[in-house]
Amino acid sequence: MRAPTWAPLVPLLALVALLAVPAGGGEVTASAADVASAVLVVFCLVRLVRARARPLDRAAALVLGLPVLGVCVAAVTAHDPAGALPGVVRYLQVFVLVPAAVVLLVRDRKDFALVAWALIGLALVEGAVGAVQYLTGTGASYRGEDIRAVGTFSPAEVMGMATIVSYGLLSAVGIALATAVRRERVAALVCAGLLVMPLVVSFSRGAWIATLAGCAAQLVLSGPRRAVRVGLAAGALGVVLVAGFGIGSQLLQERVASISRVTAAPDRSVTDRYTMWAAAGAMWRTEPVTGVGLKAFPHHRDSHASLALSSGSDTAGAGHGFRRQPLLSPHNMYLLVLSEQGLLGLLALAGGWLAMLVRALVRLRAAHRPARRRGPAEAAAAGCGLIATGLLVRQLVDFSYADIGGPATVLTAVVLGLAAWWALAPANAAPAARGADEAAANAAPGARGAGEAAASASPGARGGAEKNADATPQACPPTEGTGAPAGADRVVVRG
Repeated sequence: MRAPTWAPLVPLLALVALLAVPAGGGEVTASAADVASAVLVVFCLVRLVRARARPLDRAAALVLGLPVLGVCVAAVTAHDPAGALPGVVRYLQVFVLVPAAVVLLVRDRKDFALVAWALIGLALVEGAVGAVQYLTGTGASYRGEDIRAVGTFSPAEVMGMATIVSYGLLSAVGIALATAVRRERVAALVCAGLLVMPLVVSFSRGAWIATLAGCAAQLVLSGPRRAVRVGLAAGALGVVLVAGFGIGSQLLQERVASISRVTAAPDRSVTDRYTMWAAAGAMWRTEPVTGVGLKAFPHHRDSHASLALSSGSDTAGAGHGFRRQPLLSPHNMYLLVLSEQGLLGLLALAGGWLAMLVRALVRLRAAHRPARRRGPAEAAAAGCGLIATGLLVRQLVDFSYADIGGPATVLTAVVLGLAAWWALAPANAAPAARGADEAAANAAPGARGAGEAAASASPGARGGAEKNADATPQACPPTEGTGAPAGADRVVVRG
């Protein structure tokens, strides 16, 4: 019996599903999703060895491999190389191994869409738990009330649910903007609407800003006119819900208003964050090239931070008792990398992200056509591009307010892998939605006439060619004008 076409994605889908499993308490640092990510990488490696295939082309290998340089140099030059080893493992897991495995396992648009819907499904589960926590007062503590939605995560991981819901919301919006199937668009819009409320009651300002940035990017890239219409409609709906029906608690309104007061009247959390940002800058100035070493920020924090820094943040609720959470990072990925890995690490890591963003935008522009002129293949390609670009923009903005850490970090690695697949995976030599005669016309100037003559001579030739083209695995990036080589040397590994 032949295995289903989605069988190679089982380890990846299992990783996404296991993020809904509550992490163990105590000092456990590895979650079920972390273990699943290791299985995913090993599974991908075994498939590559069995197929004896070249896994990545030069561009993808360079972009995904760049972080290895900064991480290894920072570990070797650290004052405590042994203490830096956990940081090496974490960075390679999140920014190299898992994204590369996603690039290799996702073979075509259908695989990409399946993973995107898995993200939406996980977000709906976490969002439902978070909404119940808010409505029943069983969430994490926020200003004396247990109303903060954290999903299946602990109060110490308040960003976990917000991050997952944000990914699901952007995936749903990307599908709704690009799909040519009415039922799929309606389903995506319903899912996006359901995910708004959990994201709001997470009370995470950074997640709000990053999600809005990702949605704005998707709307603009799908068409300026559509962006204006949707923006006006969303604004009008917000005014009606808040001003007309009074939806939104006083705490929520204060939280939204506090975004505009982060410099004039910052609260304790913002003050701590500014202080840690300044400390990270001071650490970098002491070791500008290689940084102070991986996992060394907590050790150097007190010697570089001012007296404005508090001893930690208070967490409670969601089934957990009161706990004083230490401040172990600057809550800014760019400053964390700059302080611990120096300029070398920041250029290697952020440079790869910038390259992915540029390539993603170029390919999305090549795939974009007016909605009324899109066929199913073009709509699928545009959907992949909108989802990948929106997620990448969201993550790059979010890294200004957060860094890696916690169980949801593994999902960040998956998201970076999806973005890398759209931006870096070579296009297939065979066009996705055309017959074999048009493929020959694109390959040789005089082949179009020969293809048409052959089709006329044999009535079943064109249908057979289309059938063969449909059976060929399709890479999501479009094949015309994408900048990817037509004769790409990446071998598609099948299970």
